[in-house]
Amino acid sequence: MNSSPAEAAILASGVAVEPAEMDRLTRLVARRLPADADSVAAALCEVRRKGWTARLIDRTQRAGAIWVRREDAVAATDTIADPLPDDATLDAALDQVMRARLRGFGDTPEQALNAVLAELFDSGGRILSANQHEALTLSVADAFGLSSEDRFVARALGDEAQRRQERRASETMSRTRRREEVQRLRDWERSLVGFREVPGLLGCSIKEALRWVAANRLPVARRIPQKGRPDGELWEFDPAELARLRPQVAAWREAEGAGPERRTLAGTGSKAANAAVARVAALDRYAAHFDTARALKRRITLVTGPTNSGKSHTALERLSGAQSGLALAPLRLLAHEFREALTARGVSTSLATGEERIHEPGSRHLAATVEMCPLHNPVDVALIDEAQMLHDPERGAAWTAAIMGAPAREVFVLGSPECAPMVRRIAELCGDPLDEIVLQRKGPLHAATEAVPLGELGKGDALIAFSRRDVLDFRAALQARGRRVAVVYGALSPEVRRAEAARFNNGDADILIATDAIGMGLNLNIRRIVFGALRKFDGTQSRDLLPQEVKQIGGRAGRYGKHEAGIVAVLAGAGSPSFIRAMLAAPAVDPVELRPLVQPDSDIVRAVAEEIGSDSLFGVLARIRRAVLRRDDPNYRLADMSAAFEIATALEGIDNLDLSTRWAYAMCPVDERDNGIPRLAAWATEHAAGRGVPVPGGSRLPPPERASRDELERAEKRHKRLVAWRWLALRFPEAYPALEEAKMLTAKLDGWIEAVLRQQQAQRRK
Repeated sequence: MNSSPAEAAILASGVAVEPAEMDRLTRLVARRLPADADSVAAALCEVRRKGWTARLIDRTQRAGAIWVRREDAVAATDTIADPLPDDATLDAALDQVMRARLRGFGDTPEQALNAVLAELFDSGGRILSANQHEALTLSVADAFGLSSEDRFVARALGDEAQRRQERRASETMSRTRRREEVQRLRDWERSLVGFREVPGLLGCSIKEALRWVAANRLPVARRIPQKGRPDGELWEFDPAELARLRPQVAAWREAEGAGPERRTLAGTGSKAANAAVARVAALDRYAAHFDTARALKRRITLVTGPTNSGKSHTALERLSGAQSGLALAPLRLLAHEFREALTARGVSTSLATGEERIHEPGSRHLAATVEMCPLHNPVDVALIDEAQMLHDPERGAAWTAAIMGAPAREVFVLGSPECAPMVRRIAELCGDPLDEIVLQRKGPLHAATEAVPLGELGKGDALIAFSRRDVLDFRAALQARGRRVAVVYGALSPEVRRAEAARFNNGDADILIATDAIGMGLNLNIRRIVFGALRKFDGTQSRDLLPQEVKQIGGRAGRYGKHEAGIVAVLAGAGSPSFIRAMLAAPAVDPVELRPLVQPDSDIVRAVAEEIGSDSLFGVLARIRRAVLRRDDPNYRLADMSAAFEIATALEGIDNLDLSTRWAYAMCPVDERDNGIPRLAAWATEHAAGRGVPVPGGSRLPPPERASRDELERAEKRHKRLVAWRWLALRFPEAYPALEEAKMLTAKLDGWIEAVLRQQQAQRRK
């Protein structure tokens, strides 16, 4: 049989070829005809590169060089032109690639080393062994043209040895302290006495003791559910607490025999009872914790209504006309919008968010995020937005504290209709009079009768997805159809979200694709909301959208003054239009749980620490979770404090951090899915050792037009780390000194991410 021209060229080249390689090599050579020996050799290199890459990866893994990525091995084998390279040739090619990559991590070897270590940790929590760290240090030194004898190498290895010693000591100390605190808690629980022993310890009768428990004068240390008991639980009391209360027994008896005025003075409103709020059992009388607010004659005005009903207008007008005021928002983006709205009305306004401060000299107005509510500086008017967040399991306690503790004579609380029952309950617990204003939507909102095909989305439409991946998939699909697209999702910074919203509003983008992050804030000129899915994962389970979610998100359609009406639809193939109609028509349903969420603040943490005689945050939070607020308390629910408890546990073995500092770290916003807590503990270790914590670094970013989804996600995660770093820098400037550098890097990341999102071609995948 005659051979093909390609086969003839291969035979003529004299290159040794394995039988398994022949088919692919023949196809490649056929594309190069006429082909000489060099062309055949180049084609054979292409055939063999996959195997070379596997050899390189295997060699680096055996050597423990986990900082070498598959992309590095591929880039190295792409440079090899010899069909029969030995291991030394492969290693040399990889060394060249790694030198360039390591130099790209920073301007100095110190920056590059720290950035590589951070990248390894961020991509799976990987920590190098001592030998691996030394090998990486030497590789970085080589990349920067330094010898193994350079001071950089000695300093880096010495610092790493010290940190390893500190980590071992911290882990040992952490285990010891946790055992001590658990034992302390067990000893305390064993010291508790039953109700039958209370009369003897207080010198009172059983009936008196029952009355005083009912009046919250006698704190029940622990309530244990008991089947078969008339009241369903067993009460236990702290004998040390009873001993402190015994001198008050005579006053309690006198008060019970006096008139209403005397009873009030001796009851829960007295100074003695207010002082007890700061002790262990304070959370069951949480409203009294906010002494400045309770000292004011407050009046709450609740303004409810759907999206596009103008809830904030009346409150902003009243706030701007007041001598002093406070505007609290759920997001930094919205705090900025409140500040801009007040400034536009001629009111000088400062700003306070977790990671940002803007002080306007002489200003008596403040725009802030809810968690930054100042509790001890009385103002005339306070505005608290998005009160439906009271039901949020993660942040609801912040709204409880803000509404109960805002030190203002007039408090405007704004929210969707489902927040009303909870706000009424809070006003009752505070003893504040409540006025209610119910607003209606300014323009009509209609449910579409037909599903909308993806190709029929047009100018002014917003497509709603419920994951970052779905947003980017829809973006790619629409860009493939030639549509100009803007996107908004939770991982984007407020600055990028605002820039994307501006592109949509000014017509630079025809279609907006967003997650339910669209449902809070951002003034958007949306004509039609189209749901790309009617189910979402809520952190626990995948479920159908709730009526209030459809109303909150769908209500963004038909912005008043821009569109005559709003339309809410579903994407073809994503569900039935009848579901949208039913959700929009569904009446507001009062939530089953009306007890507001509460959590301790720094004052309560310090008071509990004094009460139990411990400066361990782990021990304090363990006691709070176990004993401070019983699960069936009629007024309050303890918020989920699992993240704070995990951080407290991670910090337990670190010396030289006082209780207040540990509590601040426990409140730092970190992404637990991105190794946030171990990273926070590493920063705290540097802080405790008196070393400055470096700004989170990373490798240099590619040009936006060449960025992949993976690179975009890495940039978003790095932005979150910078937010956490800046949050801590505002509280501990000596330990986090490079705040201006962090701001610059944040702005640079924002610009790069926005440039990536502006690209009109679909992003490539890796």
